[in-house]
This record gives sequence, structure tokens and C-alpha cells, in this order.
Amino acid sequence: MHKINLINEFKVRNLIAQITNEKKIIHEINNKSISLYCGFDVTAESLHIGHILPLLCLKRFQEFGHKPIALIGGATSLIGDPSFKTSERKLNSLELVSIWKNAIIEQISLFLDFNIHNSGKTIIDNYEWFKNFSLLKFLRIVGKNFSVNKMISKDAVKRRINRLDSGISFTEFSYNLLQAYDFSILYRKHNVILQVGGSDQWGNIISGIDLVRRLYGNEVFGLTLPLLVKKNGIKFGKTENNTIWLDKNKTSPYKFYQYWINISDYDICKFLRFFTNLDILKIDDIESCNSYIELNKYKLFLAEYLTKLVHGENGAKSAKRISSYLFHSNFVDIKKTDFFQLEQDGIPSVKISGIRDLKQVLVDSSLSVSRTQAKNMILANSIAINNIKKTDDMYVISKNDILYGRYTLLSRGKKKFCLICWEN
Repeated sequence: MHKINLINEFKVRNLIAQITNEKKIIHEINNKSISLYCGFDVTAESLHIGHILPLLCLKRFQEFGHKPIALIGGATSLIGDPSFKTSERKLNSLELVSIWKNAIIEQISLFLDFNIHNSGKTIIDNYEWFKNFSLLKFLRIVGKNFSVNKMISKDAVKRRINRLDSGISFTEFSYNLLQAYDFSILYRKHNVILQVGGSDQWGNIISGIDLVRRLYGNEVFGLTLPLLVKKNGIKFGKTENNTIWLDKNKTSPYKFYQYWINISDYDICKFLRFFTNLDILKIDDIESCNSYIELNKYKLFLAEYLTKLVHGENGAKSAKRISSYLFHSNFVDIKKTDFFQLEQDGIPSVKISGIRDLKQVLVDSSLSVSRTQAKNMILANSIAINNIKKTDDMYVISKNDILYGRYTLLSRGKKKFCLICWEN
């Protein structure tokens, strides 16, 4: 079961940013079933695509007989991790965190099998041990084992301390100790010997390793994964703009699917290594080929693979159906729920009441700046209603143009769309 060298597999897929005592952790993984964990703080009602990589890492370990634990930060979420954040996090209430926690547990279940082990938990909330943990006990057990000098030398803390406009509060400064205590509890109660996380968690992980050594005299390990970053180098986070969420009510399956289709050619092979089980030699071939057609083929493959993983078979089918309808003029039995996704976040939309002529609807939808320009676009054969070209500049929208009693898809050329949502 453990003959595959998982660490080496991660390395050839460029999945390891940092690792402690690589030789020893490989020996542990290859010779027994280990327990490992990754933490997920509850700072929003959904996880986002930046969480997919650590979840797939846990899933990979589970597939090879190891025991992953998803640690929900019911307590640490009330504090907030300052790691590489430019400003203080907003403090959320215990009630709100509790509501969000249930949604996040459901998303984690898409990746991990909660029933695969007869003993032990697959998901744990650190509120269990922090809710009755007194300040004096915390300072005596945890605080005395940490040097403030070392704590302020960590990159995440230094960046905030040096900012004259915000700095860092004692609350966030203490987060590092809380996460370290998590590792010590999981080691003592569940024999967890490995923590995984994004590379921004390296300092927190090292603190946990040090605390276990000080409290119990034993060695545990840490492994970090590369952060998923945007084109501007900023990591994906819940508080950043244009976040791609895993919750279909915050990011529709269609928009999720389109995100992966529209990644850069530069990123496709990197993401195939990160997110799929596609043979590494095959990915190397794709990279060396550098064919536009081949790269697009695998963007479609990646988009469908991840959309199916997060949103299920029906979500992936819906996303493909909408894409075919929009970009290939293929009226493939478009459904009312597909239009819900387009209205939610798929394409620009506008609400209009009262039947109007096509020129005015083009202006109202911002596809045209004036009725004169709208007329010229219609006569130039560049306007379509529900993928049917309209060349009559006197055309008036009719009930036949309104799908499901509410929607009209208006397009200018091949890539500019607006969904008209008719109101009574």
C-alpha cells in the first residue's frame, strides 16, 4: 500500500515548497500508516480555490492508507491568522463562525472520505480544547516555550510591525502560539506527526514542531505546498477581490469552469501537475509540445476535472452546456438553472421592464452607446438574440425572444454578451 514514495511524487509535481527532515518523514510514510493534518480557519462561509491544493494533498495521503485530519479552526478563526496579510482581520462572532463551519465541513467532505477509518476522526474543531483553556494555563504551558525575539523575526510578523499605518495587534501576534498548540494536542491525542499547509504557514508549522519537541521530546514534521497566486503574484484569499469560491451560490459552476479554461498557457502544465493525477511524463510531453490546440485541450480537461470534483457531474455538465451555448452558438437544451448561473455571475446582466425595440435594448445593456451606433451594429450583422442574428434595425423584442418567461441573451460579435432579465 505504501510502496509509492508520496514525497517524491509531490516533488516531481513541484508540490513541495518546504519540508522538515525529508529523509525521516519518507521513512515514516513508507513503513506505516501515519496521521497528518491541515488546518482550515473559518473566516468566511466558503472555502475558495486556494484551498483545493491542501485538500487534494490530504486526499492523496488518504488514498494511500494514511489518516488525514482536517482541523477546523473554530477557535483560531475568532483570532485571525496575520500571515502575509497587510491589515488586521475583522473579528467574527462565535455564532457566525459556527454557521460557516457547517458549510465548510460539507465542502471538505467532497475531498475526504469521513467513513474510511473505523477509529479516529477525520475532522476536528480546535474549539474543543480552547473553549475552556484559561489564560494562565495557556501562558504556563505554551507561552513560556516561546521567545518573543524569535516570534518578531518571522516574516509575517516583521512585515506588519514595519507598517506604520497598521502594525499588528497582540491578538494576531498570539495566533502563532495557538496554531502551535493545535499541533501538540493533535500529536498527543491522535498521534499526528505531520502538518501540511500553504507556504505562508511555514513559521506557524515550525512553531508547532518546536512545541511538540519541548513538551514531549519527540520529533514531528512539516510540509508546505506552493501558494496558488494570481497573475500579479498575490495569493488567493477570501478577503481579496474576485475570489473564486467553492460554494456554488458565491461562484457559479459556470464561472468556476471558465476560470480554469481562461488560465494562461504558462500555468496549464503547472496546474495539471498540481491538481490532477495525469502521468507526469504525459504532462512533460504537453509542455514540450507547446501547441496552442493541445494546451487548450488540456485547459478543457482541467476545467472539467476540477468542476466535477467541486460541483459534481451535473455542475460540470451545466458549465459545459452554457459554454457551448455562448461561445459555439450551440443551442444545447439550455436550462432555466443555467440562466440562473449566468444572471448570478456568468456574464453582465441588466433588468428591464416593458418590451422595447432592439436598438434601445442594446443601449440599455451597454452593448451600444447610442441608438445610432446600435442601428449600425444591427445592419453590420454583428447582433444576435439567443444566438440568432438580427439584421432588421426596426426589430422589436417579442415574447418569442424571452426564454423561460424572463431571459434574453443578447450578443455583440462573438465575445460580448449581456443577459436581459425581463421584469413584469
